[in-house]
Amino acid sequence: MLNFTEAIPLSLYIHLPWCIKKCPYCDFNSHEFSAVGLEEDAYVDALIRDIESELPRIWGRTIHSIFIGGGTPSLFSATALDRLLSATRARLNINPGIEITLEANPGTAEADKFRAYREIGINRLSLGVQSFNDKNLKALGRIHDAAEALYAIDVTRKAGFENFNVDLMFGLPGQSIADALHDLEIAVAQSPTHISWYQLTIEPNTVFNSKPPVLPGEDAIWSMQEQGQAYLQEQNYRQYEISAYARDNHVAKHNMNYWQFGDYLGIGAGAHGKITNVAEKKIERYTRHKIPKRYIELAGTNAVITETRVLQRDELALEFMMNALRLNEGVATRLFSERTGMLLKTAEKELTQAEEQGLIDWQLNYLKPSVKGQHYLNELLQIFVK
Repeated sequence: MLNFTEAIPLSLYIHLPWCIKKCPYCDFNSHEFSAVGLEEDAYVDALIRDIESELPRIWGRTIHSIFIGGGTPSLFSATALDRLLSATRARLNINPGIEITLEANPGTAEADKFRAYREIGINRLSLGVQSFNDKNLKALGRIHDAAEALYAIDVTRKAGFENFNVDLMFGLPGQSIADALHDLEIAVAQSPTHISWYQLTIEPNTVFNSKPPVLPGEDAIWSMQEQGQAYLQEQNYRQYEISAYARDNHVAKHNMNYWQFGDYLGIGAGAHGKITNVAEKKIERYTRHKIPKRYIELAGTNAVITETRVLQRDELALEFMMNALRLNEGVATRLFSERTGMLLKTAEKELTQAEEQGLIDWQLNYLKPSVKGQHYLNELLQIFVK
């Protein structure tokens, strides 16, 4: 039986599933709105019903961060998002000074719209730039070019967003090491508070999976990563997670909650959630219906949830480590007990094995991956597979 002794932080994730064009590498639940229509008002109504239906599950708990992802959430008007956030504030306990992030596509950047986003309380933007090279952007199927990416950043800053993230990829089709580093140089010159820099991976059920592009070789990708990490460190971007770099302590609070195995309420088409039920001593994961039209019809009813799974005791060590060991500085050891409801000694055998192999640094008060563990994370996590 699990025993929870501390309150577990709770975040809210809101999924807006429409985009202008599905990218060939994307495996997220996104739908081209030109084909199905952007049902903005009906979808916001459904999200509000969805929140209301979840109130018994999270009653009395405080929301510590909100992330609006997609799809392309910046297709939605500020009026619609204002109605959604107002309804959210009226129904949930919202932490004062909460971080509210909106994902935005540079191809949808508008000065008036971004300014309105800031006015309704959104205080962090995450811009899906991916590259500042037009050739690379075309290979990725993006709807914007490099000039539009720079314009979007300028609009973001002028709209009053002091905190914003730039998403970049490396290991792209036809990309050289110099190309990858040049992307970082351009990004750094724009002074974002946060950079997400991650390797392109070919995911199942994507166009790239069925028609694989020619990617750089492993040695080139390794050089991109090593040289890029060194450059970002020189520019005072601290790497605190595998693909996350922040200046001046501007870590992504919402993502930190994921990585520290906190709870998150996921609403919207295809959204995933993780909720700890302290009274019933269990941790549940659930998924919502992914087709927008059906989601709108079913929101507010039990039928909107297509899958519910209670995490078993023998899964929890792996579930915790899959998140916590992504963090360069790891986590306080007490978090294992607080977030899994189990004593750390239940994973002592695996931790000892990982330590003997030089994959972790395990002390009395903290646990973190070693440099070797960061490079061989998959091998490290395999130790915790039951």
